[in-house]
Parts: sequence; C-alpha cells; structure tokens
Amino acid sequence: MVLYFSGTGNSRYAASILSRVAGDELLSMNDLMRQRLTEPYTARYAFDSDRPYVFVCPTYCWRIPRVVEQFIRDSRFTGCRKAYFFLTCGSGTGDAARHAEALCRELELEFMGLSSVQMPENFITLFSAPSFDDAQGMLRAAVAPIESAARLIALGKPIEDQNGRSGVTGSRINSLFYKLFVKDKKFTVTDACVSCGLCEQLCPLANIRLEKGLPHWQGNCTQCMACIAACPQNAIEYGSATRKKRRYYLSAEGRQK
Repeated sequence: MVLYFSGTGNSRYAASILSRVAGDELLSMNDLMRQRLTEPYTARYAFDSDRPYVFVCPTYCWRIPRVVEQFIRDSRFTGCRKAYFFLTCGSGTGDAARHAEALCRELELEFMGLSSVQMPENFITLFSAPSFDDAQGMLRAAVAPIESAARLIALGKPIEDQNGRSGVTGSRINSLFYKLFVKDKKFTVTDACVSCGLCEQLCPLANIRLEKGLPHWQGNCTQCMACIAACPQNAIEYGSATRKKRRYYLSAEGRQK
C-alpha cells in the first residue's frame, strides 16, 4: 500500500510511479488528512495490507513532515508490518532515515529503509523554483531511481538513501525551522483572484476558508505550497518573498503548470 503526502505534486508523481511499478494500491494522505478534519466520524484511521506500507512525502528540513509523522502515529496498520519511506527532496534528506527508523520502532513496524530522489524546488517562500526546462530535466532524471526503488520494494528488499547524511541536522534545527518559517500569517491574495476556491479545496489541513469569495488562512499551515503554487491566476503571495517568482506545480498526470 502506497500512501503519499504532496503539496505541489512531486511526491504524488513519485508515489504514482512506485505504485505502478510495484502494482500496489495508491492512497492520498492529503485527502485522508482533510477528511479527518472535516468528517471525523467517517474518516479512515485503520489500514490493512498484506504487502508492505510505503510512505511517500517531501523532505522538510531534513525530516519527514510533522503532519506526516502525526498521520502515521494516529493510524492503525495491520497485516504486513514492513514499512518503507520514499522522500522527494531539493538537495538532500539529512538524517531523515534515522528519524523514520525511530518512528517505526515506536509503532512496532519493521523499518525496511528510506530512499529519496531530487525533484524541482517548490518551497518558494524561501527559495526559487527552477525554470520550466530545468524542472523537466529533473523530472525525467527522477524516473529511473524511483523505478529502481519500486522494484526493490516489490521484491521485499531493503532500500538505501543516496541523498542522506547522518547527523547533518538535529531536532533543534528542525524545531527552529518550524518556529521561524512554517506559518501562514504572510499569505495574501491579490486582485487577480477569481474566487475559484481551488486553494481551499487543495489544502490538506482544511486551513483555508473563502470569506466573501476570498481565501483566508486559519493558522494551521504546514507550508506545503499547494495553495500558492496551484493558483491558476498566481493570485496568492507570501509577503514580498514570492513576488515575481515562478510557481512550480505538477499535475497528477505529471505535467507542469
């Protein structure tokens, strides 16, 4: 069972390839997270699979995103106890594997390894997205390592991370990252907004509400970049940090915005 969390489509793209090559079921953590917040009495909290669980997500400051860790902790996994992690990243995954292994020990899952692949940068509140052509090149180059990991997973073999560096960061730096940068107070909307509501629909944490046709952020943001990157009018800004910056968003079919 492949479960993915994705803001701008990189991890969804990787998960779809993993699912296809391994011939496994594909589920969106985004949809399940949103359902738990909006429909808690009907939301799915338990999963059963006779095949390994594969968790796919982006790298947040050399770790699995906190919302993904919490999702895994809040869920019950029965059947196969093996767990794989596959991360998309900009430059590297640091010591994400060590933390993923610790999470598995906590939940009595068998850690089968963590692997990753570099994908186009999407964290435009701090960095810049690559050009369309550069992003296309990265996407093409990512296919082979994703398929290689999928074949190992299908065979039940361990996987290793070529982009990780043990000890590159610690909990203090990760906590500082969330304290300083993972906020939504600076999100604003320009006159280009057409009140389509796509940002509200895409937010995995149900953190955006339309009021008089305009999006308002409610203070529970994970900075997944779905709202600002997917907006068809480029009407969302994050203070002055994103002005004139290219937005990067990858559709479910693997096409750039």
